[in-house]
Amino acid sequence: MTQAQTSALHTSALTSLPLLARGKVRDNYAVGEHRILMVASDRLSAFDVIMGEPIPGKGELLTQMALFWFGKLGHIVPNHLTGEAPESVITPAEVAQVRGRSMLVKRLKPILIEAVVRGYLAGSGWKEYQATQSVCGVALPAGLTNAAKLPEPIYTPAAKAEAGAHDENITFERTVELVGPELAGKIRDVSIRLYQEAAAIALEKGMIIADTKFEFGLDEAGQLVLMDEVLTPDSSRYWPVEGYASALAAGENPPSYDKQFVRDWLEQAKVGGKPWDKTAPAPRLPREVIEKTAAKYREALQRLTA
Repeated sequence: MTQAQTSALHTSALTSLPLLARGKVRDNYAVGEHRILMVASDRLSAFDVIMGEPIPGKGELLTQMALFWFGKLGHIVPNHLTGEAPESVITPAEVAQVRGRSMLVKRLKPILIEAVVRGYLAGSGWKEYQATQSVCGVALPAGLTNAAKLPEPIYTPAAKAEAGAHDENITFERTVELVGPELAGKIRDVSIRLYQEAAAIALEKGMIIADTKFEFGLDEAGQLVLMDEVLTPDSSRYWPVEGYASALAAGENPPSYDKQFVRDWLEQAKVGGKPWDKTAPAPRLPREVIEKTAAKYREALQRLTA
């Protein structure tokens, strides 16, 4: 396992390749017509707003965790990795920006659906359940509590938004309208299987994956391919098993390995004497929040790959 870099990279600046796009976390560069260099920065977004302060080592940790999961789940669905070294397509002067935090991947036709799978009731799902006894249109049994394990994982997709905009929860029926019944059904079934197998692996390591989101694209043959990040603390809600039971009994959010620590701080942060309205610019993150968040990411990777 690679140790996280101590120097932070908020925004990459490669000049040897054309920039395709900057996302909330990743900077994507074109490598010819058929490949993309994905550079995971140390940026952090919360409530779909990019923080001004980077989390040192975060991009490398995200990349190592994604590679771990791509390796574990490759038998379920193909992924976008080419197997080639990212350093092979840039100049020597740019290697420091790329090493350990990048993937050289196939260029796909992205499917603009966030394939969200929830195994536990948490976050926005818990808030919605309290109001409607359902999550994203999926009816659930009465009497569930915050952080409760669901009878079975549920698929609650969202329409993918541009950077800075909020993803929109949609129904499965809406995904059928967007991509057709066959592809919509395959995305749902593959996503649930990915979640179930990953959750079982994580549980053996003493971690609960409460929920996660997957992204897919189509290759030139029209084959479904898993892309972007997978099962990282940015795209998933991880809880340590040892804190779960007591939190569940108290009706509280369990301790978390993801960016929930930052979200919780932002919920009470004030800008100009008023609560932050969750629009850019974000409040400046204190050093303590940055350091604790970086430690959470490190601990999650170490625990998973131990």
